Amino acid sequence: MRIKGSLILSTALGFTAGMAHAQSSVTLYGSIDESFEYISNLGGHSDYALVSGTQQLGNRWGLKGKEDLGGGLSAIFQLENGFSLNNGSALPNGQLFGRQAYLGMASDDKGSLTVGRQYDSVVDYVAPLSATGSWGGTLFAHPFDNDNIDETFRIDNSVKYTSANYAGFQIGGLYGFSNQAGAFADNRAWSIGTKYQNGPLSVAAAFMNIDNASSSTVGAVSGSPYLSVKERVAGAGVNYAIGAATLGAVYTHTDLVDRPTIPVSTLKFDNFEVNARLGISAAWYVGAMYTYTKESIAWSTGRNNPHRNEFGLMADYRLSKRTDLYAQTVYDKASGRDVFADVGNLAESSSQNQTVARVGIRTSF
Repeated sequence: MRIKGSLILSTALGFTAGMAHAQSSVTLYGSIDESFEYISNLGGHSDYALVSGTQQLGNRWGLKGKEDLGGGLSAIFQLENGFSLNNGSALPNGQLFGRQAYLGMASDDKGSLTVGRQYDSVVDYVAPLSATGSWGGTLFAHPFDNDNIDETFRIDNSVKYTSANYAGFQIGGLYGFSNQAGAFADNRAWSIGTKYQNGPLSVAAAFMNIDNASSSTVGAVSGSPYLSVKERVAGAGVNYAIGAATLGAVYTHTDLVDRPTIPVSTLKFDNFEVNARLGISAAWYVGAMYTYTKESIAWSTGRNNPHRNEFGLMADYRLSKRTDLYAQTVYDKASGRDVFADVGNLAESSSQNQTVARVGIRTSF
């Protein structure tokens, strides 16, 4: 009888352990990308170079985990590293998990609450409707990535809420703390966004505000490319699928106020983008993008209102479920006083026009 009871207990414990294992998961994933690139008009010359995947969709590897706590509640985490394939360095800025690092809780019917280094609401909601945030990669970013839809920076020390999906609607918001005693408003950030998806239609809008962005590692934004007393980004977009084609339009406005250390007190960008992606077959797709950007610059010596026209094309061929080959090119034409072309925020042109062409291979796991 004792043997039989022990056998039953052992079997029950084994079954329970199996159930616990089945309800929890940790996933290793990643993407590796390398390309050969041509850039025109750099110091009056052309440049030919090998470019690591930070320029396309981002070389990365990560761990994503979920533990079922019962009652529709789960503990979740994600750690994501960026790296250069060419020299093995960690990106950005040598950070181990510089792309994402967060921990939190998720509810099936109430949404998720997470803390750590995370994307803002403009990236979460508006970027996926743009060419750069979906099929095009960094090369298709708006000039200088002025609206951050190409993820030039993330928000440190942040708390993020993302709602569940309610009949196609979802909302979310983020707050990034300054983490500085006596300077609560220095280098803090907050954002809010929403999206709606119903069949072929996707619509989204978002807003982000950053106060006193810092070049240091303290606060919400580290290494900000646009140091200013206040940065505001607002954006909206729409995608509509028609058969194998998806048509999109995105508008973003960026306002940078009181920029220190440089002779530009205010800087504004208005970006108007249209894009299209066509699936030719299960293996092939092509994409096209046009962006018009209007700038408003208040120099110490007066105002300047340049504008830019940017055109992009891409073709992608899938060799397998994990590996594809791609070719893409973008041309940027700038007009106005004392401005220069810049494609993909790579390297500013020595003239008012610039062309970048790239062929590459990418594999995912």
